[in-house]
Amino acid sequence: MNPHDSDHDELTAHLHALPTERVPPARVWQAIAAQLPAQSAAPSPAATVPTLSTRHRRRRWPLRIGLGLAAALAVLMVVPTPVPHTPAPSLLQRQADAMAGEYQQAIAALPNAEVTEEWRPALHELDASADNIRAAIAENPRSRYLLGQLQRTYALRLELTQQAVLSTGLPT
Repeated sequence: MNPHDSDHDELTAHLHALPTERVPPARVWQAIAAQLPAQSAAPSPAATVPTLSTRHRRRRWPLRIGLGLAAALAVLMVVPTPVPHTPAPSLLQRQADAMAGEYQQAIAALPNAEVTEEWRPALHELDASADNIRAAIAENPRSRYLLGQLQRTYALRLELTQQAVLSTGLPT
C-alpha cells in the first residue's frame, strides 16, 4: 500500500465530514435587507391600473412590428438580390489548370493508337484520381501537397499511355 493512499483516504474522510450546506447567520441577512431599497407591502393602485397612454402603446406595438415586416418584405421584392460571385482561382488552382493543359498537349502529341483492354482500367483509375485531386484542390486551394500529387498522377498517366501505345507496336 502506498503512503499517499492513506493521505488520500484521510482527506476524503475530512471532505465527507464537511457540512453540505452553510447558512449565513441572521445578522448577515439583516445587513443585506438594510441595503435594499424599501418596498411597500401592497402596490399602489396607480401602479396596477394601466393608463391610457400605456394601453395605446400596447396596441401600437404589433402595428409597428407589422409595418416593419411589410416594409422589409417590400424592399426584398424590389431590390434584386446580388448573385454571389465565385472567388478568383488561387495561384495553386491556376498552376493545376496549367498543368492539366500541358498534360492534354502531351497526350495529344502521342500517336493515335487504340489502347488495348488490359490498359484501360489503369488509365481510367489515374484519370479518376486526377479528377479527385482537382476537386480537393478546389476545396483546399492552398495545399501544395495536392498540387504535387496531381503532377505525379499526370506523369504516371502520361507514362502509362506511352507504354500502352508502345505495346500496340506504333512508334512514339
